[in-house]
Amino acid sequence: MSTYTICVFTENSIGLLNKITVIFTRRRINIDSLTVSETERKGISRFTIVIKHEKREEVEKLVRQTRKIVEVLAVFGYLNDDIVYNEIALFKIATPLGSKPLDVDTINRVYKAWVVYWGLDYVAIQKTGTEVEIFDFFKYLKPYGIIEFVRSGRVAVGKTPQGLVEYLPEDMEWEYYL
Repeated sequence: MSTYTICVFTENSIGLLNKITVIFTRRRINIDSLTVSETERKGISRFTIVIKHEKREEVEKLVRQTRKIVEVLAVFGYLNDDIVYNEIALFKIATPLGSKPLDVDTINRVYKAWVVYWGLDYVAIQKTGTEVEIFDFFKYLKPYGIIEFVRSGRVAVGKTPQGLVEYLPEDMEWEYYL
């Protein structure tokens, strides 16, 4: 089974998330990760969707069908080797008096994670990386008592010299953020 990252560039409009995800639902394809944000061009959103699937042909059909949605401007499908990607995770770790102290040096140097909040009874630690790196860190922290854990969806950029927004229709006037 291969992991695919599908990047969808759209006009920023209400109800579009449903239109896109229903294509996956109809094909009985589970979305492992979904991240949506505005791009560097005003009014243009980027959906980054991660799926695992056995058949490349079915993923290509999915991409073609997604392109048919009126508000969709461009769709790209990638394997992991074609992109640079990361996720972010936050861990809330208990720090009661008398407990085993956290090794902040190991957290920083070995796992490249950072304490972003230090409270009386807990700390919040931020870790960026791949899913594997985040879950390796999870295993390291588990003995300390994880109170809460949250992981974002994937964010990714293509390994091409130009940005993907360069493939958007040329006949439109784009407004850029400063």
